[in-house]
Amino acid sequence: MYKKLEAYKRGGDVMPARNKKNFRPTEKGAGMTAAGVAAYRKANPGSKLKTAVTGKVKPGSKDAKRRKSFCARSLGQMKKFPKAARDPNSRLRQARRRWKC
Repeated sequence: MYKKLEAYKRGGDVMPARNKKNFRPTEKGAGMTAAGVAAYRKANPGSKLKTAVTGKVKPGSKDAKRRKSFCARSLGQMKKFPKAARDPNSRLRQARRRWKC
């Protein structure tokens, strides 16, 4: 039914393969690449998944609100996982750095 690359599921959604094309390594800020987001959206029609907001944004814009929301959510993860919060090379810290939190 699903393609071999989309073999595993998480929360009912079909996830793309964890490879260099779809996911960024931890050292480069973690998270999905544009190709990974495209693969996810193709496998999950109706998805509104987007890549990280990394550039300069106008205050109050949609992207600024997305960044603020992500930073608030990831701050909760920092509190929930203090070991990852202390490690500057953890995926959580690298992703927050990429999003400019």
